[in-house]
Amino acid sequence: MKKEKTWRKFFFEINQIVEEIHKTQEDNILRASAIITETIEKKGIIHTFGVGHSHIVAEDVFWRAGTLANVHAILEPSMTGHTEITKSGDMEKIEGTGPIILDYHRVSPGDVLIVISNSGNNAAPIDVAREGQKRGISVIAITSVEYSNFLNPLHSSGKKLKDFADVVIDNCCPIGDAVIKFEDFETKVGATSTIAGSYILNALLVQAVEEALEKGVTPDVYFNGSLSANSSQVKEHNQNLIDKYFSRIRNL
Repeated sequence: MKKEKTWRKFFFEINQIVEEIHKTQEDNILRASAIITETIEKKGIIHTFGVGHSHIVAEDVFWRAGTLANVHAILEPSMTGHTEITKSGDMEKIEGTGPIILDYHRVSPGDVLIVISNSGNNAAPIDVAREGQKRGISVIAITSVEYSNFLNPLHSSGKKLKDFADVVIDNCCPIGDAVIKFEDFETKVGATSTIAGSYILNALLVQAVEEALEKGVTPDVYFNGSLSANSSQVKEHNQNLIDKYFSRIRNL
């Protein structure tokens, strides 16, 4: 009998996770999209935040053709791992950074924070979410509830990211993230949380666009070249949106 290729097994496992999200997370996705829709109505900013590999999910919907123009990814250089990756793993565990990050990026009431952390156990996402709630900002968490529950708390509060969120969306990823086990090989391989997180975050935003349109609100979305043969028109449209939303954001 022909052995199934491992890449197909990985696809199967990913599809199982996506199906579990589909079956179990609709209520949470709709609650979160309602918050985002309100932010669109108020012309607020949708801030996404993740450290380590979770920053990939935060960045995926930022500054991209066909995405909402009022999305702003908070990409803290010392914590993303783009450079000095071994240091970034320590930096994300330092407590007290939440107020600094929110102050620098001028996160304000009327905005929303979407915080992504697979484990939900490191200090930076917990601090950002907790500080956001203190300031009256709605917080949406994307995390693995099973993994988070499995881990002993690292934060001095004894709590996890999911404890500081108005809505928690479970990415349904397994403990340890990886899903492929080889015989006589100690550890699993094949991470899942980036794929699951991007599915969830893009689903949230397209749902919010629909809800805004149903309310008679036209969301601001970056144009892409397919909408016009005139590239200067696309550039002008997108620049106008940048000026509209990000005049108060220091790092753009």
